[in-house]
Amino acid sequence: MKTRSLHHPEIPVSEIGLGCWQLGGADWGFVDDERAFSILRQAIDSGITFFDTADVYGSGRSEELIGRFLRENDLLNKVFVATKLGRMGDLYPDKYTEEGVRLATENSLRRLGVETLDLTQLHCVPTEILRQGEIFEWLRKLRSDGKIRRFGASVESDEEGLLCLRQKGLASLQVIFNIFRQKPALELFKEALEKRVGIIARLPLASGVLSGKFTQDTHFEEKDHRNYNRDGAAFNVGETFAGIPYAKAVSLADALKPLVPEGFSMAAMAQRWILDHEAVTTVIPGASSVAQVTQNALVSELSPLAPELHAKIHKFYEDSVAGQIRGPY
Repeated sequence: MKTRSLHHPEIPVSEIGLGCWQLGGADWGFVDDERAFSILRQAIDSGITFFDTADVYGSGRSEELIGRFLRENDLLNKVFVATKLGRMGDLYPDKYTEEGVRLATENSLRRLGVETLDLTQLHCVPTEILRQGEIFEWLRKLRSDGKIRRFGASVESDEEGLLCLRQKGLASLQVIFNIFRQKPALELFKEALEKRVGIIARLPLASGVLSGKFTQDTHFEEKDHRNYNRDGAAFNVGETFAGIPYAKAVSLADALKPLVPEGFSMAAMAQRWILDHEAVTTVIPGASSVAQVTQNALVSELSPLAPELHAKIHKFYEDSVAGQIRGPY
């Protein structure tokens, strides 16, 4: 597993991480404790040292499982855990206060069982809150108090990302970035590189559709967001299939299959494409099985895609995908 640097201050993290939304036991179907721990164990065995979670994932269950796993396996100082705050009902959408942000931080500390968070990220908070900027000062105070080592933001759009990049001390931006969502590479990544702000790429497989394994008849459980949020009924539609209507997303993924190089799976090509962008620090695919963790981790060993293939993928995006995207972008 290769590593890249997350800045402010510099620390190496695995370039393939583990997204832990699914460990909350909601939104992706239920994952029991045993399967959750086997996924976390395989991540460690595969060289993954970056876990991404949030307080809202299963109302804290994802954080609690990660905390238990790391303590029981003496890994607290060997894995970088990035969490998030700002989407729980006591804050979202319009009740953000310094006291509330501090309480959310302390609750994450308790669930993870640590004294200081490696990284806390604003979790898709409203654009106006980012624009006002006061919430970043609260995060700076938490850093001064030793509650967090770094702060960043998970955003929905380039506009929000650029607002965050104005903030002194920002360590990272988490963005939706994949073959179906290429816009961040045009302007946002350039400024992040200039300011030495890490990029955490989420939804690398567009909720799994870029694995190439879904069909028009694929069934998702009732409580899986790929069922209930495919048209944005619960939260930003961009978080589900990259904001593209499901039937169209499947047909687009099928159209990409002839571009997959020999020796690559489609999922591997999609993740390698992301890693080929210099600004990206780590990619955080989720995994619902040990096999998926292993396959994702192996992408770090693959050679970069050929420039000609990158050109074809970008043209495909411009010609066939960009106009299909719904939601903030």
